[in-house]
Amino acid sequence: MEQVNVKLTLAYEGTDFSGYQRQAQGERTVQGELEKAIVSLTEEEPKLIAAGRTDAGVHAKGQVVNFMTASRIPLPRWAAALNSRLPSDLIVEQAQAVPAAFHARYDAKAKTYQYLVSRRRWPDVFLRRFCCHYPYQLAVEKMQAGAAFLVGEHDFKGFAAAGSAVATTVRRLYRVDISEQDEELSFILAGNGFLYKMVRNIVGTLLLIGEEKMAPEMITEILATGQREKAGPTAPPQGLTLMTVEY
Repeated sequence: MEQVNVKLTLAYEGTDFSGYQRQAQGERTVQGELEKAIVSLTEEEPKLIAAGRTDAGVHAKGQVVNFMTASRIPLPRWAAALNSRLPSDLIVEQAQAVPAAFHARYDAKAKTYQYLVSRRRWPDVFLRRFCCHYPYQLAVEKMQAGAAFLVGEHDFKGFAAAGSAVATTVRRLYRVDISEQDEELSFILAGNGFLYKMVRNIVGTLLLIGEEKMAPEMITEILATGQREKAGPTAPPQGLTLMTVEY
């Protein structure tokens, strides 16, 4: 039977998920919940391919997955049919038919992440699941100066967490923007790919620069040496959201 390659755009709140990828121990994951919904709808076991594998606690507004199916369900009905079977913290925003060769991970040209930091004295009870509480004085101009060194093609080994099993640690960042509004900071990072925990390690380093515990120029040394210990700590997961994947 002829199969169709279906591309889904997902949004989810990562708080109660043990990441995107299915876990051997049976923890609740985005992939696991989506697979159950697809099996319920089509009686097929899907082989899901994701643009990226978000960690536990990390959110997404524009995660992309694809899979092959022999189902005859019309594409306009897929989102509603799956959403009726999915939990409230996971939604299919869009379903599309794509060419058979389309691959959500390998065909991605760019990804954009946002990281939110709250600088209020006390944690915001309504935003605590979506931002990092960091109630310290920050020199935002110095953080922006440090961020400028990250733009372009570099070896980001010094910002990768242990366990990054990749062929190369070279990536290109198109933008690293830091904006300030009231007591909140927004970090926007866009690039052709990201290493394991790379965004959170960059944010943790820029926050140290903001506290003036590290000079902005230290970014160049981290890039040159590839030594993770020279960079800052890993920022917590709840502030991070995968915003878009471009093809």
